[in-house]
Amino acid sequence: MAVLPEAEGLNEVQMQQIAREFNFSETAFVFPPEQGQTRKVRIFTPTSELPFAGHPNLGTAFSLYLNGYLGEKQDSMRIVFEEKAGLVPVSIDLAKNGDWFLELESPEPLSLGEELSVESVCQALSLSAEEIEIQNHHPRVASVGLPFLMVEVRSIEALQKARSVLDFSKQLHAQGLPFIHVYLRSGDEFDIRSRMFAPFDGVTEDPATGSANCALAGLLSELKEEEEGEFSWKIAQGVEMGRPSTLFARAKKVEGKTVKTWIGGNCVQIAEGMLQIP
Repeated sequence: MAVLPEAEGLNEVQMQQIAREFNFSETAFVFPPEQGQTRKVRIFTPTSELPFAGHPNLGTAFSLYLNGYLGEKQDSMRIVFEEKAGLVPVSIDLAKNGDWFLELESPEPLSLGEELSVESVCQALSLSAEEIEIQNHHPRVASVGLPFLMVEVRSIEALQKARSVLDFSKQLHAQGLPFIHVYLRSGDEFDIRSRMFAPFDGVTEDPATGSANCALAGLLSELKEEEEGEFSWKIAQGVEMGRPSTLFARAKKVEGKTVKTWIGGNCVQIAEGMLQIP
């Protein structure tokens, strides 16, 4: 992802053009706050603006912190971004191994949407019905600020085999579902292994999708029908792309309802430069 820490003066058309030129999964544009919080942030994919996204928030927080935009560096810091989906609190903490760990709380509570037929999902992902796990839930929409179609598969082979079939994915996109999050309860060194496809949003596949895995944490929490408290998952994504990422998701459930979800991980800045706007 890319971060523009001083985006004042840019209009919506310019931001979309810049995001398309970068052609990253997301580009974040940072503005002075309007609601008394730390900053206002707008997030664009190569084709559209998002109301909320996971890694752009963590990456933006890290970039602002690393480059001195948040003042003097501290071992622990809490900031809040203003976004279209609401307020997004982000924590920045120095871990014992010397790395920085960042975690955000989703701007919206979990909401569960419609269930889709296994047949339509199989067509969109080039999988057979036997490869889709429906014992825990049917393919279903879940959101904590951005909706995703959640699809559980039964094996690592099915996860590796999954791919976005454009003709059938187009039908889902027409229903307002541009994002398909496929996951496996792997039970190895990771609790979950996942992949996210968004072929009509300029992102054929994303190596790390914080908003999707945050929503997944909420869904998995809801499925623990007789349990309450806090739950956590270590998630691998991007492995099949050769760009492995590790994410850490949490959810809190009180009186049978998931009330909070979080997603976290590490960030690394790999490049910086100056963008000149004619």
